[in-house]
Amino acid sequence: MAERIRHDGVLVVGAGLAGLSAALAAAPAKALVLTETPLNQGCSSAWAQGGVAAALGADDTPALHAADTVTAGAGLVAPEVARMLAEEGPEAVRRLAALGAPFDRAADGAFAQSLEAAHSRARVARVKGDQAGREIMQAVSVAALAAPHIQVRTGARLVGLLRADDGRIGGVAARIDGQIVEIEARAVVLATGGVGGLYAVTTTPPELKGEGLGLAALAGAVIADAEFVQFHPTAIDIGRDPAPLATEALRGEGAVLINSRGERFMARYHPAAELAPRDVVARALHTEREAGRGAFLDAREAVGAHFPDEFPGVFAACMGGGIDPRVQPIPVAPACHYHMGGIATDAEGRTSLPGLYAAGECASTGVHGANRLASNSLLEAAVFGARAGRAAAAEAAQAGPLAAVTAGELPAPALKTLREAMSRDAGVMRDAQGLTRLLDLIGALEAAHGRSAPLIAARFIAAGALARRESRGAHFRTDFTDSQQPRRTFATLGDIDRQDLRYAAE
Repeated sequence: MAERIRHDGVLVVGAGLAGLSAALAAAPAKALVLTETPLNQGCSSAWAQGGVAAALGADDTPALHAADTVTAGAGLVAPEVARMLAEEGPEAVRRLAALGAPFDRAADGAFAQSLEAAHSRARVARVKGDQAGREIMQAVSVAALAAPHIQVRTGARLVGLLRADDGRIGGVAARIDGQIVEIEARAVVLATGGVGGLYAVTTTPPELKGEGLGLAALAGAVIADAEFVQFHPTAIDIGRDPAPLATEALRGEGAVLINSRGERFMARYHPAAELAPRDVVARALHTEREAGRGAFLDAREAVGAHFPDEFPGVFAACMGGGIDPRVQPIPVAPACHYHMGGIATDAEGRTSLPGLYAAGECASTGVHGANRLASNSLLEAAVFGARAGRAAAAEAAQAGPLAAVTAGELPAPALKTLREAMSRDAGVMRDAQGLTRLLDLIGALEAAHGRSAPLIAARFIAAGALARRESRGAHFRTDFTDSQQPRRTFATLGDIDRQDLRYAAE
C-alpha cells in the first residue's frame, strides 16, 4: 500500500516558469513543488530562446499586443484573456527583472526588444540574444529556493491524481525514490509542460509527453483544443533528438530562408515572407523539403561574424553539428514546439475539477487560439502561473475520502513507435487517412500496454484533428483546406472514447 502524507498548502507539479511562478505567488501559503528533474532542467522554459513578449516600448501598447495575439490565433483566441495577458505583461517582465533576470538593455536603460513573426512592433525582451529561457529560469529558480514558503522535491514523477467521489482533486500520487507516495494537499497546480516528447522531431525536452494532460483527463477533466500543435519552422536539422532550435529572432534580424538552389521562397507563400506566422512558415518549409528542394536559414549577411556574441546558443548548436553559421546556411526543418491545447482552465487556472488548477503549456486558457504568437509562451507562464498560484492558495474546501487515479507505463519501444507515427500522421499536414491510421495504432498500443498518460494525450490530439474538418492556424488538413466557423474544442476522455467532441463558437 502506498505511503500517504499530508501537505498543508498548495502542491505544484512542475518546475518550469509556470510552476515556479505559481509557487512564488502562493505566499504566504506553503507550496510544495514536485519535479522529476533538477531545477532549470527538463522544462521547455529553460530552452526558450527568443524572450518574453510585452508592450514595453514607447511605440507599443497592450492593446496592440492583444490585437496581434488575437490575429495570430486564427479566430480562436478568447479576446478578454488576450487583453489580460497583454495588460499584465509589462509588469510580469519587470517582476522577472527584479528577481535577477538579466534582460538586454538599451543605452538609456530601457529593455532592448526584438521583432518576431506576426508582431506589429519590436516587443520581445531578450537576454544575450538567445539565452532568455535559461537566464530567466536561473533567476526564478534561485528566488524559489530562497523563498521560505517553498519546498522543492526533485526526483518526483507524477503518476496519478487523488480524487474524491464528487470529482474534487485533493492531491497526487508520485514516484519518489522508486516508491509510490500519495500526497494530499489543499489544491494541486499542474504545470507539467507540453507534448513534444510524443513526436519524433521536437525542440522540447523529451520528458514532456503530455502526462499531466493525460492524467487530468483520466480523472475526468475537460481538455480544450488538443488538435492545435505548433511546429517551429526552424529546428536545426542535424539529426539530434531533441532538435536544437534556431530562434525566430534570427529572421527578425534579417536572416532569410532559402532552398538548396539558393532561392528565397517565402514570398511565394505569404506577403510577409520570413516574418509570416509560424504555421505558414512551417508549412512552406515542409512543402519545400517534400519537393526535394530542402530548406536552409541563411544568416550569413544578417549576423555573420557576430554569431558567437549575438546568438551563442544557436552558434554552439550549429558548430556541434558541423555547421558554421557565419559562412554556411543552416539546414532547418519544422519540429513540434508548443501545444496550444491543454487542460481547459479559466483565467485563474481553475480546471473543470474542483481543487485542480493548471498553468503554462499543459493548460488551455484560450489565449493562444489555433496558433501561438511568438514569445507569448514565457509571458503566459509568468502571468497565468502567478494567477493560478494565488487562486490555489485561497482554496479552502477539503476533499472527502480520496482514491488514486493512475495510468500505466508505456515501454520505450512502444513510445518510439508512437513518436514516429505522431510525426507522420499528426504533424505539419494531416488528413483523414493518416489520422485514422494513427488512432488505430494508439488503440493497438493501449490494448498491448494499457492506457498510459502519453497514449491518452496522443489520442486527444489525433481525435481532435480528425474531428476538425477544416484548416485553421497550426492545424492543416490537406483534405479540408478551407476554414469554417471559428470554434474551440472541448472534450472529456469519455467524449473522445465515444467520438463525441463538443465545440463552442468564439
